[in-house]
Amino acid sequence: MSAFTVRVPDEIAERLDRLADKHDRSRSYMAARAIEDFVAREEWQLAEIEAGLVEARSGQFASASEIAQVIARYVQPARES
Repeated sequence: MSAFTVRVPDEIAERLDRLADKHDRSRSYMAARAIEDFVAREEWQLAEIEAGLVEARSGQFASASEIAQVIARYVQPARES
């Protein structure tokens, strides 16, 4: 396991300490969990973006009608008064 120093503003360190106290964990444990979560989320997001770019470069786009169908699922037409 690697160890390194991270500098954060005092306010963030204090907030992290409060969270650590509430979870009955160390500041180090909480910081490691936060970094793990951040790395996992960033890896996932970048992989999805890269996959989308590969699809776009190969011409795999949704048609106007496919987009309209998706929008229609989430948008209610305006009521006429």
